[in-house]
Amino acid sequence: MSRLLVRRKILPLLLLVCPSFGWGQAVRVTVRVYTPPATRSDDRVYITGNDSAVGMWSPSGLELAIRDDSSRSGSFLITKGFRLEFKITRGSWNSEALYTPGVIPANTILDVDHDTTLDVRPCAWSESMPPPRSSITGTVEFLRRLKGQGLRYARDVIVWLPPSYKTTKKRRYPVLYMHDGQNVFDPSTSFSHVDWGVDETCDSLMRSGKMEEVIVVAVYNSPDRMLEYSDTSFGRAYGDFIVHKLKPLIDSKYRTKPDRDHTAIMGSSLGGLISFLFLYWYPDIFSKAGCLSSAFSYRDRKVFRQFSKTAGFPKPVKIYMDCGGVGMEGSLKPQMDEMAGLLQKIGLAEGKDFIRYFDPAAEHHEKAWAQRVWRPLIFFFGKQ
Repeated sequence: MSRLLVRRKILPLLLLVCPSFGWGQAVRVTVRVYTPPATRSDDRVYITGNDSAVGMWSPSGLELAIRDDSSRSGSFLITKGFRLEFKITRGSWNSEALYTPGVIPANTILDVDHDTTLDVRPCAWSESMPPPRSSITGTVEFLRRLKGQGLRYARDVIVWLPPSYKTTKKRRYPVLYMHDGQNVFDPSTSFSHVDWGVDETCDSLMRSGKMEEVIVVAVYNSPDRMLEYSDTSFGRAYGDFIVHKLKPLIDSKYRTKPDRDHTAIMGSSLGGLISFLFLYWYPDIFSKAGCLSSAFSYRDRKVFRQFSKTAGFPKPVKIYMDCGGVGMEGSLKPQMDEMAGLLQKIGLAEGKDFIRYFDPAAEHHEKAWAQRVWRPLIFFFGKQ
């Protein structure tokens, strides 16, 4: 029997579909979570998902109130006909609800067209799972607790060095900067226990002669991720941190090719949005941006409004964009296609200056980005 119930109806675990009665107005969703036995009475429980009413994927989105029976409950309004995707957490991605022991679940999907009450019965919290083993291919070094002006949180940076770095002492290398650094190389630090596998992919492509050797600099995110990965004062401060503090440190400590032609930036979701913005904000620093599953419409389509008024990039660029078709990924394809239209309008040629890729079977997850990260790597650093 499913553990997700709408009152008086048993529904499938991960997909709840209600008949359509029209579109446009707000409907009320009430979620009650019957917490697993390991939950303490003072634990805070949250619902988070792909709507501002539930925090736009902040792990501490909408706090649920404790009830007399120790369940947790909360109500919120969403637009009628909106496909809601959500998870239940205890305020951190290290503590999300499980419905099958030992398995990190996909997003729960709820299509509702009228007021709905949903009962959720997780069996455990994810910190009960044995931690995955740390596994990184190649040589890495850490820069710890770096601070930036205007940022509220220090962060760690992990630097991946290419195969020849330690043995070829005079060689210099391009640099790829990546956001969400916890998720780039190591499953033991990734919030989903699945990493992008950039270390394995780079190592394989480089050793097979398909890709130029590069240094990869992965910057950990912070609790301010949503602010830092969009056009806000925190986003500008994060950009200044990367450009004016981290990059000079990397260029002084490692044998880099520091010019814009050999400097790239890449991320997914909001990380894809901020990568595009970096290319736009700092044309003298970055020449390449990898924008995987990008949330271009975030913050009321601000990037579209701004970019539609510009004459374009002042210098040659390479932009990689992609998305999938499963769940929330499906809503990203129109955004990607609209951005492609804007790029063409300012004179960029698809296939040369930018490429886009659509995988209808891919979901919004590190596993999917790991399967296609070779595409931007080859586009940016591939050998002819």
